[in-house]
Amino acid sequence: MPGENLSRDEARERAGLLSVDGYEVALDLRSAVDSTPDGGAPGADARDSGTPESPGGPRTFRSVTTIRFRCTEPGAATFADLIAPSVTSVTLNGTGLDPAAVFDGSRIALENLQAENVLVVDAQCAYSRTGEGLHRFVDPEDGEVYLYTQYEPADARRVFANFEQPDLKAPYRFEVTAPEGWTVWGNGEGTPGDRPGDEPGDEPGAKPGAKPRANTWHFAETKPISTYITAIAAGPYHYVTDSYRRTFDDGTVLEIPLGALCRKGLARHFDADDVFLITKQGLDFFHDHFDYPYPFGKYDQAFVPEYNLGAMENPGLVTFREEFIFRGRVTRASYERRANVILHEMAHMWFGDLVTMRWWDDLWLKESFADFMGSFSMVEATRFTDGWITFANNRKSWAYRADQLPSTHPITADIRDLEDAKLNFDGITYAKGASVLKQLVAYVGKDAFLEGARRYFKRHAYGNTRLGDLLSVLEETSGRDMADWSRSWLQTAGVNSLTPQVLYDAQDRITELAVVQDAPESHPELRPHRVAIGLYRRTPEGELVRYARAETDVAGPRTVVTELAGAEKPELILVNDDDLTYCKVRFDAGSLDTLRARLGDLADPLARALCWSALWNLTRDALMPTRDFIALVLTHAGRETDIGVLQMLHTWARSALTHYAAPNWREQGGQLLAEGALRELRTTEPAGQHQLTWARFFASVATTEADFQLLRGLLDGTAKIDGLVVDQELRWSFLEPLASHGLADESVVAAELARDDTASGKRHQMRCLAARPSASVKAQAWAQVVESDALSNALVEATISGFVQPAQRELLAPYAARYFEVIERVWTERSIQIAMDVVRGLFPALQGDRRTLDAAHAWLDTHQDAAPALRRLVLEAGDDLARALRGQECDAAAATAI
Repeated sequence: MPGENLSRDEARERAGLLSVDGYEVALDLRSAVDSTPDGGAPGADARDSGTPESPGGPRTFRSVTTIRFRCTEPGAATFADLIAPSVTSVTLNGTGLDPAAVFDGSRIALENLQAENVLVVDAQCAYSRTGEGLHRFVDPEDGEVYLYTQYEPADARRVFANFEQPDLKAPYRFEVTAPEGWTVWGNGEGTPGDRPGDEPGDEPGAKPGAKPRANTWHFAETKPISTYITAIAAGPYHYVTDSYRRTFDDGTVLEIPLGALCRKGLARHFDADDVFLITKQGLDFFHDHFDYPYPFGKYDQAFVPEYNLGAMENPGLVTFREEFIFRGRVTRASYERRANVILHEMAHMWFGDLVTMRWWDDLWLKESFADFMGSFSMVEATRFTDGWITFANNRKSWAYRADQLPSTHPITADIRDLEDAKLNFDGITYAKGASVLKQLVAYVGKDAFLEGARRYFKRHAYGNTRLGDLLSVLEETSGRDMADWSRSWLQTAGVNSLTPQVLYDAQDRITELAVVQDAPESHPELRPHRVAIGLYRRTPEGELVRYARAETDVAGPRTVVTELAGAEKPELILVNDDDLTYCKVRFDAGSLDTLRARLGDLADPLARALCWSALWNLTRDALMPTRDFIALVLTHAGRETDIGVLQMLHTWARSALTHYAAPNWREQGGQLLAEGALRELRTTEPAGQHQLTWARFFASVATTEADFQLLRGLLDGTAKIDGLVVDQELRWSFLEPLASHGLADESVVAAELARDDTASGKRHQMRCLAARPSASVKAQAWAQVVESDALSNALVEATISGFVQPAQRELLAPYAARYFEVIERVWTERSIQIAMDVVRGLFPALQGDRRTLDAAHAWLDTHQDAAPALRRLVLEAGDDLARALRGQECDAAAATAI
C-alpha cells in the first residue's frame, strides 16, 4: 500500500511540525463474536476454518479516534496514519472532509492546519490473522474468541488513526465496547459499564438489537507514551491477580496491582505463582538500582495465542507468547528463558517506555539495555544465578551470526524507513548491543553505569532521546570520554577475533603471552577490549581448573599480557575468560588439542560454555571440520551439566550436520548422532531434565528403522525407557520424524489431534502433515503458504517448518526455482510479518549447492529495484548458503586428509 512504509525523513518533518496533546479512542469489538462476518454470508467465519475469506471482505470493527494536536506552522499540511478497509467520516476542526478524497488506504491527508487542531476519524478497521494490529483468535477447543494487540513498530494504525512514530508521544484515553461476559484490559485500569446493543454509538444504520449485549470499558488516561506501546486485550481470558508493595527509604509506599492472563484452555497449565515471583523480584531489583518508581500503575501480563514475538513491553499490559505456559514437562532452561523475558520486558518500562528513542535508528537504546538488564537482574535477583552462561552460549551466538552477514550494521543503525526498522529487531540490536553494554560496565564500572541510568531516567522522563543523551550522562558519572568508545563499539560493524600467542622457556614457563586481535577485511575496525585471560590445567582428580587469571585492556593488533609472564605452562589458555567482551575466541594449538581430549573435564560451566561457543564459531568459519565438531559433541556433551548449554549443543550439532557436513558424510554423521543420542538417553539419570533433552534430540536425529521402531513403541506404550514420561508435547516430538519419513500417515496424525484437539495440537498437526514425504503434500503446503492468505501466522509458521525437512532435499528441489519467481509478489501482497516468514522460511537452503547460490545472486542482480528489506533477506540467506558451502568443502577436505 503506498504510504505504509513511513520514512525517517517524513517522520522528522512531521515531528518538527506537530505536538500531540492527547488521544481519545473508542473501539467497538462486538463484531468479534458475530455469527455473520462483515461483508460475509451467515455461518461460521471463513477465516476460522482455514479457508479464504468471502469476497465481501474481512471481518471489521468500528474505531473512532479523536486527536488533539498543535501545529507550529498554521496553514501547513501533514497526514495521519490509518490502515483500514474503509473510513466512514473524517472531521478536522469541525469541518467534514470527504473520506474518498483524503484517505488512500494508509494515510489521511490533512491540510490548512491551525495552531490548535482536533481530528476525528470514524473507521472500519480489520481484525488481524497475522499477529499485526488487533489479532483475533478462535480457540478450536471451545470456540471462544480472544483478541489482543501487537503494534511494534507501526501497527497501531491498523486499530486507530494516529501519528505513528515514536517521538510524537501523548496521553491516551481508551473506551472499548466488548461482548457481555468478556473482560477488557488496557495500559491503564479499566472500569466496565452495561451497554445494550441498540444504544447510541452503534454503527450508522445498524438495527436495534443487531449487536449482542455488551459492556463498555473506560480506561484511565495513560502517561505520555508512543503509539506502538498502547495495548488492548479482550475476551474470556482466565485471569489471576496478586499485588506488589514497596516502602521506600523516605517512607513512601508504592502498591502495584499485578495480574496474569491466558486462554481458558491453558488455565490448568498456568503456573501464575512463578510468574508473579519473578515479577516481584524484578520490581525489587529495578527499584533498588534505578531510583525511579515504576510509573505506569498496574502491571498485567497477558500470555496470548499466535504471537509473533517473544513478548512486548506495553506499559501496564505486557504481552507474551503463550508458549511460555508449559503444557508438558520442560527443563530448567525453559523456566530461565521465561524469567529472562519477563525481566527484559520489565526493564523496558524504564528503557523504552519512560524514555524512548526518537527514531528506530536508536532502537538499541531500549532493546540492548533490556537484553542486558534482563540477564543482569535475573542473575542478581532470581534463582537463575547462572544466567550469564546462557547469555554467553545462546544470546551471543545469535549476535555473532548476525554480525557476520553482509547486512551487518552498527548497533546505532541507519534506519531509513519502517521496513528497515522491522528487520533490525535482530541479533545486533539485541544480543550484540547487550554484549557491548556488558563490556561498557567493565569499562566504566557498575556503579557509574547505574548512576548514569538513574540520571538518564530523571532527565528524560516521558521524552525521547538519541545516542548523545545517554553518552553525556555516562561521561558525567564515569569521568571517561565516551566518544572513542562509542565510535568503536556503537558506530561500527563487525566482530573481532582474539587469539593467544604464547612462548615458553626451557622450564615450561611463560616468557610472553600476547593477545592478537584481527578483523575481517569488510569491517577492519580493531576495538578496545577489557578482557580476562585464564590459564587452566588439570588437578590430580583430572578436572581442568583455572590457576591464573589476568584482566587487561586489549587494543590494536597485538597486546602483551605482562601479568602472566612466568606462570607455569597451561593446558588451556582461554581469552575472554568470564565473558567480559564481545569477540570470537580462538585457541592456540595446544589449547585446541586439550579441548578435543578434555573439554568435558572443564570444571567451570561458564568456561565450558565459552569454549563450546568458540568451537562452534570455528566450525561456522570453516576452520574446523563438521565431523570434528560432531565428534566433540558425541564425546563431551554427555557430561555437560548446564541444561541450556546442552540444548544449544544439540541445536548446533543438527545445524552442522544439515548445512556444513560434506554431502557424502551426512548419512554416516546422522547415524553417529542418533547412536550417541540413544546411548545418552538410556544411560542418563532417569526422570531428569537431561533425559528429556536427550529424548527430544534423539527424535530429531532418528535415522534407522530401529530408531523409528523405538519412537513408535514409546508412542504406543510397547517400549519403555526408565523414568521417561511421554506427555503430549513429547508425543508430538516423536510423531513428526515418523511423519517426515513416511511412517505416520494422515490418519495417524488425525488420531493424535483427537488426543490433543487444542490450538497447540492444531499447530503440531499442520507441521506433521506438511512434513510427509509426498510430492502432493509438498504442493499443497506450498500453495497454502504462498498462494493463499487463509492460514493464520501461527499456522503459516507451522506449515513452513513441516515443509522444510533435511531428509527431503530431492523432493524439495523443484521449489528452488519457484521460490525466486514468487518472492517479490509475496512481499507486495502479504503483510510484512507473513512475507518475512515466507521469504526466510522457504529459501532453498537445503539444496546446499552452488546452483542455488548462483540463483540467489542472479535474483539480486536482476532485482535491483526490489524493496530493500526483501533484498536484505535474500542477501542474508545467500550468505548463509555460501558459508555452508565453505563448511562442506572444509569437511570434505578433512576426509581426504585422513
